Amino acid sequence: MSKLLNKVAVVTGASKGIGAGIAKSLAAEGASVVVNYASSKEGAKKVVADIVAAGGKAVAVQANVANATDVDRLFAETQAAFGAVDILVNNAGVYEFGAIEAITEEHFHRQFNTNVLGLLLVTQGAVKSIGDRGGSIINISSTVTSITPPESAVYTASKGAVDSITKVLAKELGARKIRVNAINPGMVETEGAITAGFIGGDFQKQIESQVPLGRIGQPDDISPIAVFLASDDSGWLTGEILVASGGLR
Repeated sequence: MSKLLNKVAVVTGASKGIGAGIAKSLAAEGASVVVNYASSKEGAKKVVADIVAAGGKAVAVQANVANATDVDRLFAETQAAFGAVDILVNNAGVYEFGAIEAITEEHFHRQFNTNVLGLLLVTQGAVKSIGDRGGSIINISSTVTSITPPESAVYTASKGAVDSITKVLAKELGARKIRVNAINPGMVETEGAITAGFIGGDFQKQIESQVPLGRIGQPDDISPIAVFLASDDSGWLTGEILVASGGLR
């Protein structure tokens, strides 16, 4: 239980859902974890409390990933708490579906600012902190990039950008011993998915009917993959897009 002993990890959007699960799993393997959140302070505090209660190390740091000043502070507070970063999980993201007629500038910028610009800004900060010591960057994308559901043009485009950025940065940062990979989850039961009405109704049944393994995912289906990508077990992997969807394509 020490694959990540003495490592420092930053997980964005880690106050709930997939991010919270990943933060807890990284901590369980020995990493000191910065639980980033945008607005859910209580959620982030609970994740930190759970990690500490299990014998791990964690702190919560508020930062809007799409704001460069906030990102600078995120890494300054990470350095003060635990030192230089070894692992970054770009999990912070938002989604909002809508038909082509409903797309507005606000709809577009809300998703691209967090899902793409935010990922780039946080990655900049992580690369600076990692330096030439080497590390692992894990981007949380989505299976929407392959299944391309109707009324998801903006969201799917933002995650398509994440997939492309992953492959570009894997080549760009490889010489610095920084590996860059992505996890593309299918439908996962999270607080956000419940709030959006995706869970417990006909939509869930429709998705499950198409999933070869016959069910939607849970955060615990994703977090072990993040641990794998963060650890030396995946030391020869970079630029990979790992689809975690129960077989849905």
